Amino acid sequence: MTNRAIIKLLAPFALYAGLTTAVLAQGTTAEADSFFKQVQALNWQFAPQVSRIGTEASISLSNDVAFLDAANTNRFVQLNGNLPCESCYALAAKSLKWFAVFSFDPSGYVRDDEKIDPDALLNTLKEQNKADLEERKKRGLASLILDGWYMPPHYDVKAKRLEWGTKVHSENGDITVNYTTRLLGRNGVMSVVLVSNPASLDDDLRSFKQALNGFGFDAGNSYTEFREGDKVAEYGLTALIVGGAAAAAAKSGLGKGLFAMGAGMIKVIGVAALALFAGIINYVRGLFRKKA
Repeated sequence: MTNRAIIKLLAPFALYAGLTTAVLAQGTTAEADSFFKQVQALNWQFAPQVSRIGTEASISLSNDVAFLDAANTNRFVQLNGNLPCESCYALAAKSLKWFAVFSFDPSGYVRDDEKIDPDALLNTLKEQNKADLEERKKRGLASLILDGWYMPPHYDVKAKRLEWGTKVHSENGDITVNYTTRLLGRNGVMSVVLVSNPASLDDDLRSFKQALNGFGFDAGNSYTEFREGDKVAEYGLTALIVGGAAAAAAKSGLGKGLFAMGAGMIKVIGVAALALFAGIINYVRGLFRKKA
């Protein structure tokens, strides 16, 4: 199995819509072994630890997941062929069937009284996709074409959780599923981007959501602890889906071609790599047994 195939499978995280190809250019078993050794050497945290996520929140780890702090997450995403992410935190299944990256936007309190219209939102995202296609063409990047919802936007009023998924395909037919969760807090929004295999995404989502039950904002930072005078974001739920603060700028004509900030944030494994999945998972299960 080549390092190219391994990295393609385990490294689809494209938070900045600019997945690096430098690591993909490697092609030897020795380099693949080196990659796994570096992943193993990271300072993974395990249950029953309660792990910190920045200064706003923490997560109580269950037995089937592992966690990386900011420094180790930065290393992890770069090992996976991505740009640095200095204020990110990673949660992963011990099997590495999936991992999720947390980042906090201190935009302020986002009011959740806005009605969500999935059809209208999809039309907006498709318009943004058109502009994004032009921009990607100018940069010499492969096209990513938005097909529709994998899961329409849903807001859980009780949990203060907004989530949605989109389906995207590339010119060569590779399938991409972008799955994003936004957790609303008093001072801003925790973004969680899930990386998974399309073939196992439904099962991985269940596992991810179960693990996410251990998440909580710190006392004083939860959404329900809002007080008059707190900073309030200039946008609502709809803008979180179509680009957050950038979408607010777009209303005034300042934010064009922002597809990469909304539906295009995460590139998941193409169907051509699915056959390699089982062998890699067996390898990584051994890796985590040695660490835990």
